[in-house]
Amino acid sequence: MEKFGFVIHPISYSDISRKFGKIANVLPKPLVLSAMKHIGAKEVSHITGIKSINGAEAEGWFTACTLTTEQMVNLPIGYVQKKIIDAVNLAAKQGAKVVGLGAYTAVVGDAGYTIAKNTSVPVTTGNSYTVASALLGLDWASKKLGTNLKTSKVGVMGAYGSIGKACSRLLASKVGELVLIGRNKNELEILKEELAPQGLVSISTDSHMSLPSLDALVTVTSAIDAVIEPEDLKTGAIVCDVARPRDVSKRVSEIRDDVLVFEGGVIAVPGDVDFHFNFGFPPKTSYACMAETMLLALEGRYESYSLGRELDVNKVNEMIILAEKHGFKLAGLRSFERAISDTDIINIKERIELKRA
Repeated sequence: MEKFGFVIHPISYSDISRKFGKIANVLPKPLVLSAMKHIGAKEVSHITGIKSINGAEAEGWFTACTLTTEQMVNLPIGYVQKKIIDAVNLAAKQGAKVVGLGAYTAVVGDAGYTIAKNTSVPVTTGNSYTVASALLGLDWASKKLGTNLKTSKVGVMGAYGSIGKACSRLLASKVGELVLIGRNKNELEILKEELAPQGLVSISTDSHMSLPSLDALVTVTSAIDAVIEPEDLKTGAIVCDVARPRDVSKRVSEIRDDVLVFEGGVIAVPGDVDFHFNFGFPPKTSYACMAETMLLALEGRYESYSLGRELDVNKVNEMIILAEKHGFKLAGLRSFERAISDTDIINIKERIELKRA
């Protein structure tokens, strides 16, 4: 039996009660946040039933760093990293031999390197399979809506970050025009120069100016608040929001019925898996970053894998191969905590056609 761990944390204040009980509902917010700073690493659940189509089996543990995203941004980095390290080591005490870093724990500081140097087991951000699932999801969504990516204007927002850069490198030769979006013009220019031989590439430091022209977008900034609003998107736009917290405002789902927004790929995990914890996904499915950690365990690859700001695209391709080997599959897409159905797709297509008529 192979063993792994995965670190989670409350994305926002409202997430505290779901992950850690009803404390946030009965005590004043300042008191709750102060308490969360001082609570140690916490075991959340025991994950059972993972079984590869090749017969290998794995079990794991969710452990928690009790800081919200906002706290991780505002507290001293050394303090935050120590809390994450404690959560990783708690999983190791349970028997985990590799541990994944979830949500903002994968972003803090140097994107996992410091954590890996100070824990008793290897770690991964899960970003390689996250990139793979995002692009698989983008391909699936474009085919459903009849969008030809090869002739489309496609953006990557947060383009010079770890996930954004890998997505950009894999998309550059597969789309009509690739728009690299971010705040740092110098970083964008460097990436543009690298990718220019593969296809038409442009840059933008003003997302509100560039987004309305895009047919499709992968967004993966490290912002703690939404940065994409309803007025930013054109009719028929496809948006893959990989960021946690989300880059796309909830208002988009409430106002825009002519765009398709999804949150990266939902991964079907082989076997009779039970996470014994509700993180908002259907039974037997997970985030891709979680699935990467499971795949490493099933392979017996107990090594630090996806770390830092320079993600190796070869590892993205390797994750696709390992997923097929063990029976992990794209199970569909989700948007704002709910599955996207075929009926949803039909309705979106009808609204797009009406608005374009």
